[in-house]
Amino acid sequence: MNERERYRPPAHSGPTLADDAFRDMMAAFPTGVSVVTARSGDARPWGMTCSSLCSLSVDPPTLLVCLRTQSPTLRAVLASGAFAVNLLHGESEWVAALFASGAPDRFDRVAWRPSRLTRSPALIEAAHAVAECAVERTHGAGDHMIVVGAVRAVDHLDHDSALLYGFRRYGELPRPVPAGAGEPGSSGPEHT
Repeated sequence: MNERERYRPPAHSGPTLADDAFRDMMAAFPTGVSVVTARSGDARPWGMTCSSLCSLSVDPPTLLVCLRTQSPTLRAVLASGAFAVNLLHGESEWVAALFASGAPDRFDRVAWRPSRLTRSPALIEAAHAVAECAVERTHGAGDHMIVVGAVRAVDHLDHDSALLYGFRRYGELPRPVPAGAGEPGSSGPEHT
């Protein structure tokens, strides 16, 4: 028996929730913005904006992403068995919009390189961090697929902010400055 066969959503006996009410509630939950990328069997790059991202475990490092079942990016993730999570920096709103649009030339319009281990596209100018993941398992849920990824490598890029999305708009969260940093005579935070 596979995971899809074991899970049976409870039968609904009451009124159904309006799609708009659910979307409005989720829009009021600010979250970070990422672009999930993968390469198909012919090495073509695929990617989509994703805010459905969650850290599952530190030991071993594991995360999950939720991708639309009809997405070509999901097909590339499943075919390659690997993907990259590109956490966008605060000045990358245009990249989030580009990868949400499905524009066929999106990889021609951003700087990227194959990541070191999985060869998934790393958005080197738009991301503040990139996690390379191997697909560990999947689970169907409604019109999305939950993809669990074992994190194989993390690359921190030189950006000092993160892109957020909430209330149907983007925002920027700057990296905190350590206490004492930049003060005369200070070499940074004290370590004990």
